[in-house]
Amino acid sequence: MIHKGTKELKTERLLLRRFTVDDACAMYETWAKDPRVTKYLTWTPHISPEATAKLLKIWEKEYEKPDCYQWCMEYDGKPIGSLCVVRLDERSEWAELGYCMGYDFWGKGLMTEGTKAVIDFLFEEVGVNRIAIEHAVKNPASGKVAEKCGLTYEGTYREFFKSAWGEFLDVSHWGILKSEWKKRKNP
Repeated sequence: MIHKGTKELKTERLLLRRFTVDDACAMYETWAKDPRVTKYLTWTPHISPEATAKLLKIWEKEYEKPDCYQWCMEYDGKPIGSLCVVRLDERSEWAELGYCMGYDFWGKGLMTEGTKAVIDFLFEEVGVNRIAIEHAVKNPASGKVAEKCGLTYEGTYREFFKSAWGEFLDVSHWGILKSEWKKRKNP
């Protein structure tokens, strides 16, 4: 793998870029404080824009590492969500993606559009061999994103994940191999 870090990516409707501390208020208001967004994630809603700013300062430092992949999803000039590599295995050359987005933007195909761009980047430029997405079974919309991005459902682990709210959740696993991705890109 050849790490490139969080490189700016553009799609038809989105700009995927690095976060800055200046995004704190928009991130807090648009998704980080919303329990509907965080219900099945590892973190609870942020308590203030200052808490969000504190996290973004950490992320800004993380960008110095070439294997940091954390994108701010910008739509119409406004941050609307986050897309990142939550796990990276150098030896086996795979990456797992994670994402969340403001409730007002759900159901518009934006997460699928952004995720496809990140998948293309990771296969084409970074050189991963496999990309995975995991999601709580109770959050089927995340599975729809994986499916629309060409990933294959690989199974469900029972009570595999404990949410930030303390609930044990069944988790569906999805994956796509570079060879499968290439066939879809060049049929």
